[in-house]
Amino acid sequence: MAYKKKLYALNPQSPPRQIQTQRTRRKRRTEPCDPPSLERQVRQLLADKISGNQVGIWLLVPEHLRLGTWDLLCAWAGAPTPSVEPRLALQLVHEAALCAHGIRQDRSLSQKGFEVVNGLPFVASDAAVHELLAAHTVAQAQQLQIGLGKLRRASHHFQGRLLAIDPHRIKSYTQPQMHRHRHDPRYKALKMAQTFFCLDTQTAQPICFTLASAARTVAQATPELLQLAQAILNPTGTRPLVLADCEHYDYQVVDHVSQNTPFDLLVPMPQRKCLQKRCAALPASAFTHHWAGYATAKAPFRMKHSPSQSYFQLVQRSGERPENYLYKAFLATADRDQLLDLTDHYPNRWHVEEFFKFNQPLGWERAGTLNLNIRYAQMTLALVAQAVIHQLRQRLGAPLNQWDATHLAKDLFGGLEGDVRVSDDTILVTYYNAPNVELLRQHYEHLPEKLAAQSVAPQIPWLYNYKLDFRFR
Repeated sequence: MAYKKKLYALNPQSPPRQIQTQRTRRKRRTEPCDPPSLERQVRQLLADKISGNQVGIWLLVPEHLRLGTWDLLCAWAGAPTPSVEPRLALQLVHEAALCAHGIRQDRSLSQKGFEVVNGLPFVASDAAVHELLAAHTVAQAQQLQIGLGKLRRASHHFQGRLLAIDPHRIKSYTQPQMHRHRHDPRYKALKMAQTFFCLDTQTAQPICFTLASAARTVAQATPELLQLAQAILNPTGTRPLVLADCEHYDYQVVDHVSQNTPFDLLVPMPQRKCLQKRCAALPASAFTHHWAGYATAKAPFRMKHSPSQSYFQLVQRSGERPENYLYKAFLATADRDQLLDLTDHYPNRWHVEEFFKFNQPLGWERAGTLNLNIRYAQMTLALVAQAVIHQLRQRLGAPLNQWDATHLAKDLFGGLEGDVRVSDDTILVTYYNAPNVELLRQHYEHLPEKLAAQSVAPQIPWLYNYKLDFRFR
């Protein structure tokens, strides 16, 4: 009998519900994905016992329960717990944790414990995942970010007092014609997908991001990014400080932050010769000497294209002799402590680069399609993966908590040997020769009791209210 190639719509009103999976390189088949069929097959797989080297991904399940991500995925998918849609979303979250890009075509995730952790008896195909992502809008992905951000703030992942915004351009392999960016004059311009991130610099954790076509400018994208950050943080009282780079030195950005947001902005001014001359022309009395070779000055400042708005120019001077002086100027939208902002706060902005170095393989290092709603949803689900991985790092101990995303994916989530079985109402995951075993045993053995002590329900909604426990051998 020939295998069906049609992918049935993921629509609760159009039974029988089936989804396309990929089992071999040459054959495609559809699997039933109505709730009774899913439950029957998942329970059977658990009863049969699963053995493989990808059961490390089960360590993320307690973090999902602690953070409350399942309700977010159900809300984004627009479907209740028994349905297939939020389970497919969870598959995408765990694929991001495995740094898996296009791995479904390689058929290398199935029968190793990966599909069952998502509450599925199969690994869905690219076509099925594309259908799911295409059915959602950019606004829905933004609502998912806002919900996730509020959960993370309530879980003390960040305080939101010192923020950094930064554009992050990703090489794109899309076919349509588009504006191209050149990072270095020595190389040709390339197609790029533009992302704009907002991070908490004190914890190096992302708060939100926005996505745009290559033609969108920083001045156009920044208001949307800060609107998302405002919805998450809802700052009251002291205004959080936003640290930007030279790309944000634009009167539209500065005026918008000053007039329409609850944030203050600190942005470096381009180091042009005319600026150096103006700084050198400042009288010595304008500078306050703080320590050997370092002095600062503050003066009112008006931008050329918005002369009605008054801001502040902060100038830092390095060097002991006039002939060796070096100047760097910043624009600030508020009168703040200049020494604290320039010497303590602004250097923290470089935590943005550390974040990308450690985490961009989760889903922010390459872009295929530039259908923005699809990319937005996929990258937001990667943000969910980063959140639960951050929680997991707090329990792993050194050196595992210092591993980057690729290292964790290879040697922990996709490298731990183990098996999965059921005992009464509990799923037992056994690891063999796990690293930092005593610390892991302390955090994960007798897990239901530990979760209950933290006021977290130990039942797993997408795994039919089974509890989860771990053993280490």
